[in-house]
Parts: sequence; C-alpha cells; structure tokens
Amino acid sequence: MPIKKLKPMTSGTRHMSILVNHELDKVRPEKSLTEPLGSSYGIDNYGHRTGRNRHKGHKRLYRVIDWKRNKIGVPAKVATIEYDPNRTANIALLHYVDGEKRYILAPNGLKKGDTVLAGDSAEIKPGNALKLKDLPIGTVIHNVELMPGKGGQLARSAGTSARLVAKEGTYCHVELPSGELRLLHKECMATIGAVGNSEHSLVSLGKAGRNRHLGKKPHVRGSVMNPVDHPHGGGEGRSPIGRKSPVTPWGKPALGKKTRGKKLSDKFIVRKRKK
Repeated sequence: MPIKKLKPMTSGTRHMSILVNHELDKVRPEKSLTEPLGSSYGIDNYGHRTGRNRHKGHKRLYRVIDWKRNKIGVPAKVATIEYDPNRTANIALLHYVDGEKRYILAPNGLKKGDTVLAGDSAEIKPGNALKLKDLPIGTVIHNVELMPGKGGQLARSAGTSARLVAKEGTYCHVELPSGELRLLHKECMATIGAVGNSEHSLVSLGKAGRNRHLGKKPHVRGSVMNPVDHPHGGGEGRSPIGRKSPVTPWGKPALGKKTRGKKLSDKFIVRKRKK
C-alpha cells in the first residue's frame, strides 16, 4: 500500500500524505453489521467534562467485528476488503457457506476471493483462526484472546502482531507487540498473520483539520496558561515549572509517576515490556 505525498498547493497540503490502496473495495458497509455510533466527546452522562481536548469528530457508523471467530469448521469466502473509520486496520467481509456474514480484521496477504476457516482443521495461513494449542511454535498471530471465549483483545491495531514462543502444560508463552512475554491459556483463539495496513503509522496528517475529524481538539501546554488554569502557568516570559516534578491541571504527579496498580493477571507476565 503506497503512501502518496501531496503537492504543496496550500499550507495544509505542504506536509500532508495519504494512503493509496487500490485493493480496497469502495462499497457501502454491510447494513446488517453496522450500528449507530454515539459519542460522549469527553462528557459523561451527568454533563461533567471527563476528557479534555476531545470532541465529536466526523459522523461514523460502527462496523460490528467478529472478535471471537467461533464459526468452527464453516468455511467463508472473502467478499470485500473495506476501510473502517473506527480503527487503524482494514476489515474483510466474510460470506459463510451457511449464508451468514461477518467482519474480521484484514491481515497481510488476505485478498478478495480467498477462503478462510476457523477450527483445528484449518491450514496455517493468514486469516484462519485456531486455538493456541493447535498452532506451531513461532507462528505470527493477531487478535489473540486473553481468556478463552472472551474474544480477541491483543494485537489488533494496524501492522501489529504477536508470536507464539513456547508451550508449557496448560499455558502458552506469547510475545506481545510491546515486547511483553505473557502466559495465555492454550484454549485461547488467535488469528494467523499480522494485521494489515502496516503503513498507517507513516502517514502525515498535514493540517489540524484532519485531527479534528478524528475527534481531537488542540492540546495546550500548561506552561503557557495562567496560574488560575494550570499549576505550571504564570511567570514573566518562558518560566520553569517551579516545582519538583510536573503535575496535571489538578495537581497530581505526571510524566514518570507509575499509575498501574497490582492486578491478579500480573502473575501471568513472564517478562515485562519495560526492562
């Protein structure tokens, strides 16, 4: 998928680049697999602002994705490869032989007209889904379950993938995109291959308006605010923070303060992502 850099006809297009993918099908999404997508844009149900620098963004329809891949033994044909505005990866529409339709993440190498299958009888090729116990060691996978039957939660964004490193009794060692090595139950489902659209991170937005379409408002540094608005604000000219460590607008420690609490699942981490 090539990246096209626009000519500097205006200030906005001077640094702008876009993804050009002629393999994507320019069709309307499958109506039975779409839902209206509301947006709180940083405001909770009491009207309180709970997330700064967010707003509604462009209107979107949510595509319902099959994270569980629980159509065991039923082959499906890839009808279309489509753009999804709700995620960085592209999606593939599957037509099962029994008439059902579902969306899945489109991995690298999956093309229109291919056949995919879920279950222990599936081949080791991109798009097929198997349990970890049925995969050979070293297989590149994505959309990996944390708990059997819950649906894929790991390695779902564009260009990411995990790797099955080892099998040990009831659990398998899986290396995640962050570098973390984690124990996962052997009954967890995973899809073979790496998620497609890997050049997504190389795109330059080029102008502030493209961020506004994504629902992001401008983010202002605390040091340029007034003291009434931020603890870092005030002073003549460019001033230092004036305290031991940076803080949030509400005075809580920021930048380096550990916020992760202890979880029951921490015992399954063999190697943390941070050395």
